[in-house]
Amino acid sequence: MRTDLFDFELPATSIALRPASPRDAARMLVLRPDGVLCDRTISELPQWLQPGDQLVVNDTKVISAQLRGRRIGRETEPKIEATLIKRLDGSRWRALVKPAKKLAPGDIVRFGNEGKVCLLGHLDAQVEAKGDEGEITLSFSFHGPALDQAIADLGTPPLPPYIASKRTPDDRDAADYQTMFAANEGAVAAPTAGLHFTPELEAALRGRGVELHRLTLHVGAGTFLPVKVEETSEHRMHAEWGSISADTASALNAARAKGGRIVAVGTTSLRLLESAATEDGIIQPFDGETSIFITPGYRFRAVDILLTNFHLPRSTLFMLVSAFSGLDTMKQAYAHAIAAGYRFYSYGDACLLFRGQH
Repeated sequence: MRTDLFDFELPATSIALRPASPRDAARMLVLRPDGVLCDRTISELPQWLQPGDQLVVNDTKVISAQLRGRRIGRETEPKIEATLIKRLDGSRWRALVKPAKKLAPGDIVRFGNEGKVCLLGHLDAQVEAKGDEGEITLSFSFHGPALDQAIADLGTPPLPPYIASKRTPDDRDAADYQTMFAANEGAVAAPTAGLHFTPELEAALRGRGVELHRLTLHVGAGTFLPVKVEETSEHRMHAEWGSISADTASALNAARAKGGRIVAVGTTSLRLLESAATEDGIIQPFDGETSIFITPGYRFRAVDILLTNFHLPRSTLFMLVSAFSGLDTMKQAYAHAIAAGYRFYSYGDACLLFRGQH
């Protein structure tokens, strides 16, 4: 399909720069199966679900993947910004850097932050290889848990560019940009639909007879990238690592066999569930990478309902929700959301989608 079919105009004022407080006070646009739009709030989510429904959340934890430093060892020492995007082994990471033109294989980058002290006050990494569009491979001087600790001490959570370009990330973001489920470190972006949850909302869902399950998908930086090719078939997805336990898979399959619906909290949960499902909708345990790319025409096998935030124009995520509920339907829903003042993107409001019959 043509990428420009997924374009729409979004006023800059629609982009949320801080989350709602409390988190479950965010608005929720419900797109009913009959196509009717209802303006609600996240706290009302239990009323839209039925006893026996199964809610699936992503328990990935965002790491402090944004590092600032300088190139050392040559006559000039330009500043370098790096965002870690994929761990390769105990001491090597793939990263997006700027300005990439200032770095060549063999260069040393010294990361450090004047206000923070880690074991040595700084962290060195050698540029091992250079790829396309600012991607490089960094080999760090620390390894394993010592490297993890140094990154945690020296780095900051990488806020999406559409927030970071409008204000400086601060200490509030360190808490705001993690979900209450965050447990397994490895994401460089938050699974943002999960940001709306509070212990009170979880208790209300359980009181309604809705069960909650966890999976892990470490969200990569590719989630922010617009699709630049003219045809969706030419787009290459970044692979992300995910895991679904055997216990979770069997619990979901058993509930579905009894008529319970699977409710994915976020596109990350949905993509992993669909990656793990067989042709006939049986969810298998999963441990590995997925680069599933869902566009209109895809036949959903595992997920019945999706809770998700509002996504960027021309993004793979807007393509995914268009596959789930229909492109025309989603364009109408987004037009309504913009006119009604819904807040967009990572810190914004949500929509509840029931799988379309298109």
